Amino acid sequence: MAEGERRSDEGMLDRSEGFGERLLGVLIDRAHEMPPQLIAPLIAEEVARVGGRDVSILLQDYGQLVLVPLPGRRLMVGEPEPIGDSPAGTAFLHATTVEVPQLDGIRMYLPLLDGSDQVGVMALTLDAVDDDDRRLLRRLAGLVADMLVTKHSYTDQFFLARRREPMSLTAEIQWSLLPPLAMSVPQVAVAGILEPAYDVAGDSFDYALNEDTLHVAMVDAMGHGLDAATMSTVAVGAYRHARRADIGLSEIYTFMDRAIAEQFGPDHFVTAQMMHLNTATGHLQWVNAGHPAPLLIRDHKVVRQLGGPTTLPVGFGGEEPRICGQMLQRGDRVLCFTDGLIEEHEAGEEQFGEEQLIHWVNRIEHTAKGVRAVVRALSHALKQQRGGRTTDDATLFLIEWRGGAADHLALLE
Repeated sequence: MAEGERRSDEGMLDRSEGFGERLLGVLIDRAHEMPPQLIAPLIAEEVARVGGRDVSILLQDYGQLVLVPLPGRRLMVGEPEPIGDSPAGTAFLHATTVEVPQLDGIRMYLPLLDGSDQVGVMALTLDAVDDDDRRLLRRLAGLVADMLVTKHSYTDQFFLARRREPMSLTAEIQWSLLPPLAMSVPQVAVAGILEPAYDVAGDSFDYALNEDTLHVAMVDAMGHGLDAATMSTVAVGAYRHARRADIGLSEIYTFMDRAIAEQFGPDHFVTAQMMHLNTATGHLQWVNAGHPAPLLIRDHKVVRQLGGPTTLPVGFGGEEPRICGQMLQRGDRVLCFTDGLIEEHEAGEEQFGEEQLIHWVNRIEHTAKGVRAVVRALSHALKQQRGGRTTDDATLFLIEWRGGAADHLALLE
């Protein structure tokens, strides 16, 4: 018997490096032409080869409340798992494998990571678990995540699984526009969230990591209907076009301003904030076009607003904006948000306000770990404190400068 093959005569499985390489190779070879509906049985077959059973693929719902099971042949489809209070949720939020002993073996929850964006969780049961199992299943989960991200571009299967309630046309437009909700590399991490998830219209954000520069934009188009969604789409499209032309922040503002003005006329506008973060030095620059000032968080506490000169919203033809700057320290976080987060109020009552926002940021910064967990917990806590109301879009985007290096990841051991 060749090294790495299964030793069926002894009732054991060889999970050596050679066996794992062949197993993952089979998955890669088949995945290229695999139609989306056959991903589930293929994953179940691969897991069975390492002695696993009861496989579930859990995807985050749009409201970031639960992990919902993906239906599919040979997959176990149970009830949704709450993100905030379940082993699957812990694996998802913290990007770590969680093992739960059960009467019939070990239930494993493996984060599905595409790059560093958590796609969901793969759950399965083994009779027993050793380091070879952990290594192989971690790699398998990474490959499964890549397959899901690749295939979702030409199927509605994964979109439909993630929906927990009907989605408006405006929200459909905005979700199709968004980049991944989170990204994490040694130098920097980001995470964003939009409310109301199934009816968002004018709010959006975008980012890109190009060499040592993190580009970020947050936009909030006036109104809350199809016009707002259309304006937001044009604003983000104009931002991406200008960003990819490799021009400065002032020129990006001018290009976006002209695009909105020419398309929608003088009575329409989009508030916006555009940022550059040098991930090597921590130098942050930004242009604020009518947006609330971001918050600087240091040692898990808001230390001040990142104020400075502002210009008119995009579409109103403001003067060339002044660029603001701030040197970050390692571990600093910058929280951007739209006005819908702080202006919510009942008739005749005070607005929710920045003071309450800062209070909750300080509280959650000490209890949640990682930018994605903080953004999610903060958004849900703020909505609860506002009485569950979201009459306007309310968006959060959190940046953490880590100041690390990634060159070692390109070196083979």
